[in-house]
Amino acid sequence: MTIQKLTGDVGGPQEPVTGDKRCGLIAIVGKPNVGKSSLLNALVGQKISITSRKAQTTRHRITGMRTLGATQYVFADTPGFQTRHGNALNRALNKTVQGAVSDVDLILFVVEAGIFNQADLKLLPLLSRDIPVLLVANKLDQVNRRGDIAPWLQEMQAKGLFAELVPISAKNPKDTERLLGICSQFLPEQDWWYAEDELTDKSEKFLASELVREKLFRLTGDELPYTSTVVIDKYEEEAGHGKNKRFVKIAATIVVERDSHKAMVIGDKGERIKRIGMETRVELEKLMDAKVFIELWVKVRSGWADDEARVRSFGYE
Repeated sequence: MTIQKLTGDVGGPQEPVTGDKRCGLIAIVGKPNVGKSSLLNALVGQKISITSRKAQTTRHRITGMRTLGATQYVFADTPGFQTRHGNALNRALNKTVQGAVSDVDLILFVVEAGIFNQADLKLLPLLSRDIPVLLVANKLDQVNRRGDIAPWLQEMQAKGLFAELVPISAKNPKDTERLLGICSQFLPEQDWWYAEDELTDKSEKFLASELVREKLFRLTGDELPYTSTVVIDKYEEEAGHGKNKRFVKIAATIVVERDSHKAMVIGDKGERIKRIGMETRVELEKLMDAKVFIELWVKVRSGWADDEARVRSFGYE
């Protein structure tokens, strides 16, 4: 089952469909930690991609849809393009980015407003001259004086690489609405690919594993290496009782690389892993409109992130 629009969707009422329909694929790319997943969630109008301060939080191509009026936007969020570490996991993630930008209608190249450094430059060779690119200068809310951004925008425009420059804050609904309006101009006239109320092509099972990983990273901070991952061992759904329409049972394993990491995840008297499970359950019940029971385990698999076969077995192609 995939995630669909919830009642009371933050996107507000749908505009009536008038004129020819438009639909197209938009890739969201950028280096780690520029706010790509937060932007995707804002554009879709509901959380479908996990976020944290830790680099490489997004590890899969997450597709999110938003249908407004006659236009259906299909967004592909990608992992941050990694140039510092060359292990098997990062090679797989970079391959995901390269595949995502090869056959789209539009690319949103996300950077931090006022910054375009060597890590950003390394992404330029991936961009095709045949596909329009919008430079999305995110985190505008963190710029102290808006006037200071003007010279930087002129410098970016002078590069001649971008169809438009769009300074925004993903936290500001008016900014994301403006970005959607700009994106629509680049999408071809054609029938929609998805139902109007669909939000993502990812399953609830996938979302469960991602939310466990999000809470894991948020509750361990910088102590836990980014290579930790989550595997769903059991996902069962049955009819609910009373006001609960559905009942979902989940068993998941958190995979870490060292015994010390395992102890860190479990926490004193199991308090940390209990909190990871509790916060995941609460968010899943809201997103899935179901009663959720979740059980978590922790296993040590040393060196998995540099083992091609194990990286593939954990779902990273």
